[in-house]
This record gives sequence, C-alpha cells and structure tokens, in this order.
Amino acid sequence: MPLPPLVELLSSARVVALPLRTRFRGIEVREAMLFEGPAGWTEFSPFVEYDDAEAASWLSAAIDFGWRELPVPLRTRIPVNATIPGVAADEVAGILARYPGCRTAKVKVAGGDVSLTDDVARVAAVREALGPEGRIRVDANGNWNVDEAEHAAHALEPFDLEYIEQPCATVEELVELRRRVRYMSIPVAADESVRRAEDPLAVAEAGAADLLVIKAQPLGGIKTALQIVGRAGLPVVVSSAIDTSVGLSMGAFLAASIPELEYDCGLGTAELLAADVTTEPLSVTDGAIDVRRVVPDAALLDQHAASPERRDWWLARLKAVYAYL
Repeated sequence: MPLPPLVELLSSARVVALPLRTRFRGIEVREAMLFEGPAGWTEFSPFVEYDDAEAASWLSAAIDFGWRELPVPLRTRIPVNATIPGVAADEVAGILARYPGCRTAKVKVAGGDVSLTDDVARVAAVREALGPEGRIRVDANGNWNVDEAEHAAHALEPFDLEYIEQPCATVEELVELRRRVRYMSIPVAADESVRRAEDPLAVAEAGAADLLVIKAQPLGGIKTALQIVGRAGLPVVVSSAIDTSVGLSMGAFLAASIPELEYDCGLGTAELLAADVTTEPLSVTDGAIDVRRVVPDAALLDQHAASPERRDWWLARLKAVYAYL
C-alpha cells in the first residue's frame, strides 16, 4: 500500500517526554511521537541515536498499525515478564511488586558500571523473591565477549535460567557461545542480532540462537514481524522498546497473532514509566496485559508534551525518515 501523505501524519502528531521510574538503557526520559491514523493511534519512537535508515522500519511499523488492517488476534491476553533494571539486590522485591501475578522476570545484566558479582546478587534476589517455580531470564544486550559470557553462564547457572538474551554482540560469537554452554542446557536468545541486523533471519540460519526476541517497531510492523517468525522456525518472545502504552498495544497485537506463543512476553514495560499518555495504560494484572487499542488522553498529552525544541527535532526527524521511505 502507498504511504499516507506526510501532511496527514503531521496533522495529528504529538511528541511526549515521559520520565522513567529507574534509569534504563542509559536514559531517564523516554521520548516518543504519536499520531492518529484511520485505524487508531500509533507510535513512532526509534531511539534518538538511530539514523534515518534504522528509524525507517519504526515509521513503517507506525504507519502499518495506524493505517492498515490488523491480523485477526488469536488471544485477548498476553502473559508478560517483570523487568528488573540494573539495580541493587535490595531493590528487587520492590520492583517485582509492580508486576502482580508475573511468574517470569527478565533481569538486566552486564551493565557498564556493574560487576558480575552485582549481577549474581541481583539474580539471586529475584530467585529468592520468585521461589523455585519462577522463571528467570537475563539480558546482557551484547555487552559480553564469548569468554565473559561463558564465565557469566557458569556463575548464573545455579539460579536455573530460562535463557540468556543477547549475551554477545555478533552472530559468530553467539554460535561459539552456544557450542560452549550447550552442556549446561542454557538456551541463548537473540534480540539485537534480529532487530538491528540487515538480515533478521541470519541468526536463525547460522544456528546462533535457540529462540528469537522480536519487537514490532524495529522490524517494520506486525505483518513483517510475522513473516520473520514464520521463516525463522524458532520459538519467539515478543518484547517492547520502552514504548508508551500506544506502542505496547502494537506489540500486544503482534503477540496475539503468533500461533504458538511458548514464552511470557516482554510487554509489561509500562511499569518502567513514571507517566504514560493514557488514563488506561496497558498495566500488568494477573501476570498479563490486554490486547486492545489505546487512546491517548488529551490532558496527559499536554502535561507530558516535549519541549518546543524537542518537538521541532522530532518533526524534522519524521520528515527526514518519511523522505527515506
């Protein structure tokens, strides 16, 4: 389908700056652009450091969600994981309390200023809080080399990991790490090697991962992501990119359209935000979020509007990325 006219996107565009509860992914405020299409509100929120080429997939996803028909959802609720940033171990219980009913926790590890000893203490605190039946996955965001990742796998093995997400940056490193840790039966998941790769299927074709973490915006939208899932032939976890509840709804509809959803999804991240754009956010209840469209609240859009300078930056970005598409 052709792109909607740029003027149509600009006519309803709103830029917000939402504070986070805890510093996450190196940021304390999440900026996002929202606009309304004939199918409903949608989100364009590539991270500020991404260039036009990378941001183009995010705009394609926003247009797909706001202007085109969605696949018929197969479920109305999506089980989700709690997300534990790189905090001290004594903060873990308080963060888990924001995720009522969640049986799975994703723990950030391998932060630049945090040691493996700190990571182990954080994961141990999560295991103590969840009990033996809880599931724990850790996410290194590609910050380890192979030797570091192997060492970390040994240190974290006693906590019965569900999987290690993006332990190393490259496909080649993931292949080597899987070979080294196979005897420990710790699965390896790929995230950045899918969403930031020229070929998102390369990691599956190389045998570099046991499962894939997919996100609707970076992969160009729900339909494109579903095609990748079908061709990869691996189990998947649908996750988010610190979206507003509008963006999370896109992820929820993606998860709802996958025939076999074996893992809890990383779509409970509205809890990371100290503010949202709606009075009815996609919050976690009984360990899951609803699959539904989200309509922003006008007062909240005004309250959390980005500064005029940041709004102009995002409008210029939208025009540049639209021209790229």
